[in-house]
Formats: sequence, structure tokens, C-alpha cells
Amino acid sequence: GKHRIVIPCLGRFKEEYEKVSKLYMNNKIRTTKYTLLNFLPRNLFEQFHRVANLYFLFLVVLNWVPLVEAFQKEITMLPLVAVLTIIAVKDGLEDYSKYRMDKQINNLLTKVYSR
Repeated sequence: GKHRIVIPCLGRFKEEYEKVSKLYMNNKIRTTKYTLLNFLPRNLFEQFHRVANLYFLFLVVLNWVPLVEAFQKEITMLPLVAVLTIIAVKDGLEDYSKYRMDKQINNLLTKVYSR
């Protein structure tokens, strides 16, 4: 299995500790799904995994074909755009509240056992 080397952050081991500790992840808690850069593509990817959204997307695409056009193109897009926008806002607000909670937990003072 994998083994982790633990090096004390004390006097003569300080330089070795700094070199080895860069290889490992920190212990910050992160429960958020999104970042500012990946919010829109990842949220749309998750939303189009729902069958209802795929159905409405299919209707929108089908309505752009001149032979099949039943309604005005813009009217067909309204329900899909409205649902996607509402769900995106809801997901964004939930993720932001998780971010605030993570930040609060990560900044708590902790007690460290030391001989």
C-alpha cells in the first residue's frame, strides 16, 4: 500500500518538512461543486442529464427546422431558458452558501496536542 512519511516541523527537520509537505494536499474542507470558471458548463452538463430538459431541447432544435416549425422559434425557447435559468440560480445560491460555510469552518481555531 501507500505509505506517508511524517516529518516534524521542528528545528533541524524544517527544510525537509517544507520540501516534502508541498507534495501533499492541505486539510481544508471543500464541499462546493463549482468554481467561477466551471459554473456555467458544469451546471448545463448536469441539467441536460435530466430527461425533461433534453425533451424541451429537442423541441427547440426541431422547431428550427422550417418544415416542422409549429410556433415561433423564440416562444419555443422560453420554457427551456426559464427552467435552466431558475435552476442555475438555485444551484449557484446553494453552492455559495456551502462556500461560506466551508470558509467559516476552515478558519476555526483548533487545539493541537503537543508534548
